[in-house]
Amino acid sequence: MKKVLFILLGSAVLAGLRAQAQLSEFDEKFKAFDKNSDGTISGDEISGASYLPRLDLNKDGKLTREEALEAVQKMRKLSGNQPSGVGEEPTEGLFKRLDKNGDGKLSADELPNKKWFGGLDVDKDGSVTLEEAAKAIASLRKRGSSVAESSIKPAAEDPSFKEAPQVLKGSEFGVGRMVADIALKSLEGDEIKLSSAAGKNGLVIALFSASCPISGKLAPEMARLEKELQSQGVTMLLLNAPPGQKAEEVTKFIADHKLVSPVAIDSDGTLSQQLAATTTTEVFLLDAARTLIYRGALNDQYGLGYTKDKPQHHYLRDAVAAMLQGEPVEVVATSAPGCALDLPAQKAVASKPVTYHRDIARIVQANCVECHHKGGVGPFALDSYEAVIEHAGMIRKQVERGAMPPWFAAPIEGLAHSPWSNDRSLSERDRADLLAWLGSDRAKGDVADAPKPRVFPSEWSIGKPDEIIAAAKPISIKAEGTMPYQHVTVTTNFPEDRWVRGYEILPTAREVVHHVIVSVHEKGSKVRGGGDEGSQGYWAAYVPGNTKQVYPEGFARKLPAGATVSFQIHYTPNGKAVEDTMRMGLLFAQEPPKYVIHTTALPNARISIPPGEASHVEVAQRTLPTDVNVMAWMAHMHVRGKAFKFEVTLPGGKTEVLLDIPKYDFNWQLRYDYVVPHFLPRGSTVKITAVFDNSTGNPANPDPTQTVRWGQQTFDEMMIGYMEHYTPLNPKIASGGEAHF
Repeated sequence: MKKVLFILLGSAVLAGLRAQAQLSEFDEKFKAFDKNSDGTISGDEISGASYLPRLDLNKDGKLTREEALEAVQKMRKLSGNQPSGVGEEPTEGLFKRLDKNGDGKLSADELPNKKWFGGLDVDKDGSVTLEEAAKAIASLRKRGSSVAESSIKPAAEDPSFKEAPQVLKGSEFGVGRMVADIALKSLEGDEIKLSSAAGKNGLVIALFSASCPISGKLAPEMARLEKELQSQGVTMLLLNAPPGQKAEEVTKFIADHKLVSPVAIDSDGTLSQQLAATTTTEVFLLDAARTLIYRGALNDQYGLGYTKDKPQHHYLRDAVAAMLQGEPVEVVATSAPGCALDLPAQKAVASKPVTYHRDIARIVQANCVECHHKGGVGPFALDSYEAVIEHAGMIRKQVERGAMPPWFAAPIEGLAHSPWSNDRSLSERDRADLLAWLGSDRAKGDVADAPKPRVFPSEWSIGKPDEIIAAAKPISIKAEGTMPYQHVTVTTNFPEDRWVRGYEILPTAREVVHHVIVSVHEKGSKVRGGGDEGSQGYWAAYVPGNTKQVYPEGFARKLPAGATVSFQIHYTPNGKAVEDTMRMGLLFAQEPPKYVIHTTALPNARISIPPGEASHVEVAQRTLPTDVNVMAWMAHMHVRGKAFKFEVTLPGGKTEVLLDIPKYDFNWQLRYDYVVPHFLPRGSTVKITAVFDNSTGNPANPDPTQTVRWGQQTFDEMMIGYMEHYTPLNPKIASGGEAHF
């Protein structure tokens, strides 16, 4: 039994077995009445039994499976025949009902969920006796009681999240833009320009106020940073931001805290306004080309109303380290708890014509070249003026239609900022400047304004892995047509459990790999290379737009000792026969984490999409049996997928849209990661709605004349909503396994 079921289902597992058995019986009866297998009981079929018309809740003369199931459940409840708790049906009775062939043993095929078989088959002989089942159920009941010991707090009430500065979308706050070379007055009255204050590798502009208590608390860390940064070729400029602060107050603050960096006075707010500064504790990291790399909090140790013994997140230190190593900064912008600035109204700045070197190169660097560079997954490079000009028409088309950069989540009503930490959408300013430049004479500008070129790793983008799990031999991919899913298994030899804090899936022939689902199977469990992988959740995934993941500090996935790792691989031939060897690089945590990460699936395997339908809707929903902190959502459909939505109905009846993807794109199946995990209380009902286009108007539709159902290949369809979430580490119940809602 996958142990994470203890967390998701707790002591309700036996009730789940019983409910699954009843559901299986219901489905068999429904299929018997649905003689033409179109997913609906209609016409002559509905007269197959006298009670069928009474199940027609909306009185439209036909029955869907969901409608019939809802009606049956309501009738059971009204009649008092609704099961009410765990253990009401003896294990022996349930065993006999599942033992369809009456041989006194249960096989995997007789269980409603085949993944439960490994836990029930205690002696690993390929079958389950009544005695084994009784012992397993008793163990589940006993161990399920320990779940309460690791109750899940809402992330908003957890100091790990509550006290941290809020992560912001950098492009909406100037990150990636060039900062003008403004001249300021020093404390002594001399002129200081940003270019002259900067070190060879960059400049940190650190705001402060002599009268702000949080500035005082952060001063010792700033003093330490001064020395460290100087040795790294990065200098610090202390910017006294509040207008009207007395010079003697500033001088005393600097002397008291033994700060030695140059001090600039921004009495008229010129630089603070350009930086759009908001508090007296913000720091701004500029690289050698004065590109704003990071802005926000120095760290998360102090804030309004809280103090930590030591910081958990060193935002500026981490940003500097990434910049010096030529790597992308993980967190590029945060709020900065401090004393609010009351700056003069922003002065009108004469608009300058947009140029490639000063503006467009930075926009493209921040949003495009991660994929569009030599050796990247993009079909062409966009890392030079000539390359951008060559592909200008395609860039304009894709930006105008919202296909690039790939980001498909609609804004959530009522939220001032994007809730997604990986939001790739262009800011309004960047989009306007890019399209305006593409529609103009495309001025190059001054090469002296050009940003530093980005440097990309030749292989692993997560750094050198601690371990690489690789297929024993390559797989041959033909030049044309389609290929069935390939299944590769690798048995690990770790003598003890490992905690994985990050992974990257790296094929050797990325151009023919569409997606990969990785599952982890505990030592001794049977591994089946079937098509259900992914519909049960996953351990890791490689899909367009998501090929790696590094978890926050204190979070990890479990890789059990001696586990078998299975790869389900979807190859798409591209006109040239090649070979591919699948690899997965792992980063290990040095100690057990505070939280264990799981990915749970909500599939609808009973989809039936009529021919010619341009907007066919399918729905599935599940009620959460425990509190959940959701870290991310991901939708999966195939080429007929048109739109996808996650919603929740809370126990009090309030309904919220969690994620709306109005224009689903099979070529970019993104994971949507929350800035702060989203808490859903026990009893919440998560609903997924998918819209499919099986019409002739869908150019990717393989055959609009066919009814389409669940299947592995792209000419079939799937409907899966994935939920990534975490649970507190409890050695008795934590596992690397995944589960259904």
